Amino acid sequence: MIHKHDLVIVGAGLAGLRAAVETSGDYNVAVISKLFPTRSHSGAAQGGIAAALGNEEKDTIDWHIFDTVKGSDYLGDQDAIYQMCNEAPDAIYELEHLGVPFSRTKEGKIAQRKFGGHTKEIKDENGNTKRVPVLRACYSADRTGHVILHTLYEQCVKRNVHFYSEYFVLSLIMDEGICKGLTALDLRYGEIHTFHSKAVMFGTGGYGRAFRVTSNAYANSGDGVAIAFRAGIPLEDMEFVQFHPTGLYPLGILVTEGARGEGGYLKNKDGERFMKNYAPTVMELAPRDMVTRSIQTEINEGRGIDGKDYVHLDLTHIGAENLKERLPEITGFAKTYAGIDAVTQPIPILPTAHYSMGGIPTNINGNALSDEKGTIVQGFYAAGECSCISVHGANRLGTNSLLDAVVHGRRAGKAILKYLEDAELLPLPKNPEEKDREVFGHLYATTSGENADKIRVRLKEQMTLKCGVFRNESGLKEMLDIVHELEERYKNIHLSHKGKIFNTELMEILELRNLLEFSDAIVTGALERTECRGAHWRTDHPKRDDKKWLQHTFAFKTEKGIELKYKPVTILNHQPQERKY
Repeated sequence: MIHKHDLVIVGAGLAGLRAAVETSGDYNVAVISKLFPTRSHSGAAQGGIAAALGNEEKDTIDWHIFDTVKGSDYLGDQDAIYQMCNEAPDAIYELEHLGVPFSRTKEGKIAQRKFGGHTKEIKDENGNTKRVPVLRACYSADRTGHVILHTLYEQCVKRNVHFYSEYFVLSLIMDEGICKGLTALDLRYGEIHTFHSKAVMFGTGGYGRAFRVTSNAYANSGDGVAIAFRAGIPLEDMEFVQFHPTGLYPLGILVTEGARGEGGYLKNKDGERFMKNYAPTVMELAPRDMVTRSIQTEINEGRGIDGKDYVHLDLTHIGAENLKERLPEITGFAKTYAGIDAVTQPIPILPTAHYSMGGIPTNINGNALSDEKGTIVQGFYAAGECSCISVHGANRLGTNSLLDAVVHGRRAGKAILKYLEDAELLPLPKNPEEKDREVFGHLYATTSGENADKIRVRLKEQMTLKCGVFRNESGLKEMLDIVHELEERYKNIHLSHKGKIFNTELMEILELRNLLEFSDAIVTGALERTECRGAHWRTDHPKRDDKKWLQHTFAFKTEKGIELKYKPVTILNHQPQERKY
C-alpha cells in the first residue's frame, strides 16, 4: 500500500509534534509512531525545560549560553548554542499559549527551579565574580515532558495531522541523493507500507537501550539513527552517551535532577555528602557527567550503600508538603518500585544510560547532512535527540533536552515550510519495498538459528561494562570485537513466531539490528578519541586534548567497516578553558 503526504514525520515526541504543529496549517502532514503518540518517551522527562526568563531571580541569555558551552566541555557548536538559548524564551511562551500547564509563582508567572550546570554570576565578599546555581528550569511539578507532549498532541489533532500509530519504520527511500519517502511495517496487520512524500523528518529519539541499565523506554532502540546510517548518512559524535547520575536502583528509572534542584543530597555509606569532594562550589548541582563519575567512583571505591552498587539520594529534609507539590511522580516511583517512602527514607540510586549527544548530523535548520563539509540531504530533516546539531557537545545540561526538541522541532518545521513551497512529489524508484521484503522473507523462512534475546543481553551487558561511564583502550577493543561477533551471529537470527499480527518478536529482532548498527559507531568513535571530554571518559587518557580532539567525529558506513572523518567545532566568544565547578 502506498500513502502520499507532503511531509512525513517519524516519531511523536516533542520534536516531531512541534514540527507537525508548525507545518500542518498549510500542508498534508503525517506522523508515524511505533507507539500511540502520547506514549512517546518525551513524556518521561520530568524536571523542566530551560529558558532564561528571570521569573524568580535575575537571569540572562548570555549566562545560559555560557553554561551550555561550558557544560558541553567546549565541544558544542557555539553558533547553534547561541541560537537555541536566544530562542528559548519565545519557545516557552509559545508552549504556554498553546496550553501547557506550567507550575506557577505566587504572581502567576511560570515557576522556575535550579538544575545542574545552570548558573548565574555574583560577587563574593571580596568583590570577585563567581558562579552559583540559578532558577532557570521552567517546570510542571515533575511531569514537564508529559504535559508538553499531551498539549502538542492535542494541537496536532486540532490541526488534522494524520497519525499512523504502531507503524515501525524500516528504511528511507533514497534516490540519487534525494529522500522521497520511507517504508514501514504496520504492526497491526504485519504488512509493509510505502510512504511517498516531498519531505521526511526524523524525531525518533535516543538509543539508551544499547545499555543494560537505562532510563529510556523500551521503544528507544535508536531506530531512526540506524535507519539513516544504513541509508548512507553519517552519524556524528556517537561516542558521547550521557549517563544520568540518578536512576532508581536497580531498574534505572529516571529520578529527575529536579530532586537535587529542590535541595536533595547525595550520600555514601558513611552518610557523607560526597559531592563536596568533587564539585565544592555547586555540590549536587554540578553537570551530569561530573556527578555520574563521582557516584561511580564512590561505588567503585567501596563507599556504596552496604557495599552494593548504589548510593542514596536523600530528600527527607525537604518536607512532605513540598515533595507532594513539586516531586509527586518521584515519590510515587520510589514507593512503587523500591518500596521507599521518600518523606522519611533516602532513595537508592545509581548511574543510568540516559541521553544521546550524538546522532544524525544536521545544520541549525534541521537539514540532515551527508558529510562533514555540510552538504545537505535534499528532502530529509531531523530534530531532537536523534539529531546532532551540536548544541550539547560532549555533555548535555539537564532541561536543555526538551528545549532542543522544541526549538529545533519548530525550526525544522519552518525550514520544511519553505522547502515545500517549491518541492514536487518526485517519482519513486522501482520496487522501494524490495530490500525489506527480502529481509522479511529470510526471517519467516528460518527454521533454526541464533536467539535474539541472547545477542541482546550480551550486547547490553558488555556495552555497560566496556563502553559505559569509564572506558579504556583494552575494553573498547574487546567491545568492538564483541559487536562484530554479534553482527555475524545476527545474520543467522531465528524468528520462531511466524504470525503477522502484532508479532512483537519480529519487532524486537528489527530493533536488535538497529542496536548493533549504531553500537559499532559508538565503540569505534570511543576507541579513536584518546582523551577525556564530557561524558566520554578514557581512564588511560585522563586529560582533555583540545589540540587534537576539539573536533566532531563523523562515522561513515562503508563496505570495509566504519570510516571516521572529523569536523572543526564552531568557536565564537567562549574559548575553551578548564572546566571547574
